[in-house]
Amino acid sequence: MTNGLRRLLEIAPAPSEPRRKEWSGAEDRLGVQLPSDYKELIHIYGGSNWDDYLYVLEPDCPNENYDLIEWSEDQTEALEGLWEFEKKPAELEVEGTRVVPWATTDNGECLYWLARPGIEPDQWTVMVNEARGDRWEHFPLSCTQFLASALDRELRSTILSSLFPLAVHEFRRLGTA
Repeated sequence: MTNGLRRLLEIAPAPSEPRRKEWSGAEDRLGVQLPSDYKELIHIYGGSNWDDYLYVLEPDCPNENYDLIEWSEDQTEALEGLWEFEKKPAELEVEGTRVVPWATTDNGECLYWLARPGIEPDQWTVMVNEARGDRWEHFPLSCTQFLASALDRELRSTILSSLFPLAVHEFRRLGTA
């Protein structure tokens, strides 16, 4: 278990029933292997909402609005269109680099993994893109480290809401819409 996940378990105790996933099908559809800390996060918490603001996406999520596969397809298409008119962030200039969404917010910000050629998924870091804008932030953390650090207020983003995190954390597993 990663340090980020240990910290999350201190913040929000695990739901009683773990989620079972068949990862190879999801990874085949995405065209990439997913980080092991993310797989552990989904196994323990599933697709989830944190502090009534940040939504962790899940492959085949019971709430189809937060399905990782669909988000990945939609965001890939949207970003390709966007970059015809706007400059890509410097982190994405290297040929073969891509972003893969793993979370979103109530306001429409999107959190991505920065997937670089030759870098294993467990070494991917986090990129945050503002809703309806061209600002990006890069955090050299895994998704669980990012989430735990944001909830502990160790990490501050100028893009995410200033109301996040809440003083008393709220967690809920995503079910059907």
